[in-house]
Amino acid sequence: MTDIFLEGGRALIGTELVETSLSVAGTDIARVDAARGRARLAIDARNLLVLPGIVDLHGDAFERQMMPRAGVDFPIDVALADSDRQAISNGITTVFHATTCSWEPGLRSADNARGLMEAIERQRPQFAADTRFHLRHETYNLDAEAEISQWLAEGRVDLFAFNDHMDGTVADMAKPRKRNRMVERTGLSSEDFDGLVDRVISRPPTCRPPCRGSLLLPARQTCGCSRMTMRHPRCAGSFASSALTSPSFRSTRRRRGRQRATAMPSSTARRTSCAAAATPAGPGHPT
Repeated sequence: MTDIFLEGGRALIGTELVETSLSVAGTDIARVDAARGRARLAIDARNLLVLPGIVDLHGDAFERQMMPRAGVDFPIDVALADSDRQAISNGITTVFHATTCSWEPGLRSADNARGLMEAIERQRPQFAADTRFHLRHETYNLDAEAEISQWLAEGRVDLFAFNDHMDGTVADMAKPRKRNRMVERTGLSSEDFDGLVDRVISRPPTCRPPCRGSLLLPARQTCGCSRMTMRHPRCAGSFASSALTSPSFRSTRRRRGRQRATAMPSSTARRTSCAAAATPAGPGHPT
């Protein structure tokens, strides 16, 4: 790999942002306050921040690439390739595509989630960013539980979350702009969407969430842990959103006590955080 000299950028040294120059050898920071030496590539980093790769634990921007506006759809492989370029150009080197598997058709359907998972698996060797599959299971999507359980057993899910947005969906039905946005992403008519919501929320009590037990056990077995590693900060102690990470991701991060990861706006990591987001620059640290 090419040795790199980064001149005059601001880097996190200890607990302070310091203007310095760094030399990078292979994948490691070789020296802080360095001279160019024999580095084959020199980058003028003055007035710039020099950061480790950003880990995006909850990214759903790919939906915009798939459906930039209602009625306009791009193939999944094209959308993911564009998302990959956007991530890398913004300094994101590990990305978890937060894929909603909902009771609704269209953009957030089970069919679309399956297609995204398969496309990520197929295209992963071509992506510049380390790309992972983050499955967000809407708990009212009871029909998908058997298939999701199989995905978990096969180790195809890198980050798994239970979500329940039904209260918000019902509340947004009375807000024209938000209601129209939901209708547009499903491809249904307004009348058909209203009917679908009515059918989903009118299920008998025995057929309603919370019924995550059938998925919680395979999720924990897949993740090899006995507790949640993430939760939604606005609903501590409730069952609105919680997540588990797979061993393949946990093995790539260092344990940092009870530090919190700030890469995911809607969730908070407990017990561990992303090493790249928390580790100060220094000789021997990975870039």
